[in-house]
Amino acid sequence: MRLVLKPALSRSWRDSETLQFGTVTRYAGVLGNADKTLCEFLELVDGTRDRPELLSAGERIGLGREPADTLLSELEETGLLDDAEATDRALSHFPRPHRDLLGPDLASLSLVHSGPGAAPAVLARRAETRIEVRGAGRVGAAVAAVLAAGGTGSVTVADSGRVQPADCSPAGLPPADVGRLRSTVARETVQRATGRPLVPVPRRKSDDPPPDFVVLAPRDGSAAFAGGTYEARLLLRAGVPHLYVGVVEEFGIIGPLVIPGRSACGHCLVLRREDEDAAWPRVLAQLADNGPGRARTPACDTALATAVAGLAALHVQVYLDGGRPPSVDGWCEISAGDGMPRRLRLRGHPDCGCLWQPLPPG
Repeated sequence: MRLVLKPALSRSWRDSETLQFGTVTRYAGVLGNADKTLCEFLELVDGTRDRPELLSAGERIGLGREPADTLLSELEETGLLDDAEATDRALSHFPRPHRDLLGPDLASLSLVHSGPGAAPAVLARRAETRIEVRGAGRVGAAVAAVLAAGGTGSVTVADSGRVQPADCSPAGLPPADVGRLRSTVARETVQRATGRPLVPVPRRKSDDPPPDFVVLAPRDGSAAFAGGTYEARLLLRAGVPHLYVGVVEEFGIIGPLVIPGRSACGHCLVLRREDEDAAWPRVLAQLADNGPGRARTPACDTALATAVAGLAALHVQVYLDGGRPPSVDGWCEISAGDGMPRRLRLRGHPDCGCLWQPLPPG
């Protein structure tokens, strides 16, 4: 393990002897009695030496072997150290253009996952993850691009037809590609986000294993209210975690993020709305499958769609990195009217069955 002070953390002097790592005082690491010798030792914690080499260096410059060991332990306990060797291994999973782009992402991960080598381990797991985004509209294509840029190893986008002006956004499909096949343009958008050359991708075979995660982001925003679809039931049955995301009129919706058998599903949300509004099933039937009630020009504010896509991608990353985003057992709304995100809680509905446990034998 080659130790390095986390490059994401700023350094500033609180007074003549107190060095602060990080900007936000509440979470910053503070090091007292930082004299010239100690600062000289800190400059040696640059990722080129392991702990024994650093202890020898501490002794050589006059800090002392034992004080150097104590200092390194303090730095590790306060989350200020990382493992440069693990970082190099994690980045080796990516081709050079993408590797160079991932520096800020890895720096951010090092603050969220603070132990030495923890952030590179998370990035290495991302490199092995397969995500499918279903829908290549203003939200779906942007979600796919952000996830790919953030280190997801395989991001595919499933959609049909040709790109329409309403599908385009600065974070997703470019207006210059109107008229081209959505599947082709979405693939190129994902590859472009990682700095990789534009090359064809082999078609997925019917016997391929399911993806590790699916994002349901149909272009018309119907993922926000179509939780009981056959597609969703198949994902539940296959045990594939999935997230609903879309823009409906002036609201952006992120969630629920469904962990099959462990959290409320999209159908729970449909049943909850039915409890609150007896006419909801009739309304829903008129909106499904290009029904007569569909809006002629679905509303999808560009800024709102981009914000929703970024937040949705972040929720996916948090979940796959081992966290629990607020869209689990809930969903988040963002209004185009005030830009305020809100979280609404969602319990498993007793009539859904997605959380039913099998009866014990006997």
